[in-house]
Amino acid sequence: FVKMVHNGIEYGMMAAYAEGLNVLATADIGAEDHEHDAETAPLEKPEYFRYQFDLAKVTEVWRRGSVVTSWLLDITAAALATDPTLEGYAGVVSDSGEGRWTVSAAVEVGVPVPVLSAALFSRFSSRDRDAIANKILSAMRAGFGGHVERTEGVQ
Repeated sequence: FVKMVHNGIEYGMMAAYAEGLNVLATADIGAEDHEHDAETAPLEKPEYFRYQFDLAKVTEVWRRGSVVTSWLLDITAAALATDPTLEGYAGVVSDSGEGRWTVSAAVEVGVPVPVLSAALFSRFSSRDRDAIANKILSAMRAGFGGHVERTEGVQ
């Protein structure tokens, strides 16, 4: 049971690193030209988003004395140093079951675990099994508001 909960925590930590680094990776979006229409929310202050970060360097700094340092960050820094764009990975994230069991146990005893649940569901989303759900959402938006589905340049 302790190992199961340990792995649930691990899922949350991994997701937090991935999400934070994703924010840094997209922090240069203000430097790009974007169409503004009813389907795309414009950047309110694009000049605030013109950063270009070297994620390998950022993670290397973080792993040497930051409050977020950990073995998981060491692994992340090594992966980014070897493959800065992570082209060698498809981004399909499996789960070994412990995260599911942790969330199920929390439901059984009535304990909220929003971070662990979100981390688990994020792994599910990475497998593209929600494709029909997203198509249904697009179909509904087209039906109620005539919203045309955009497949390029969506932010």
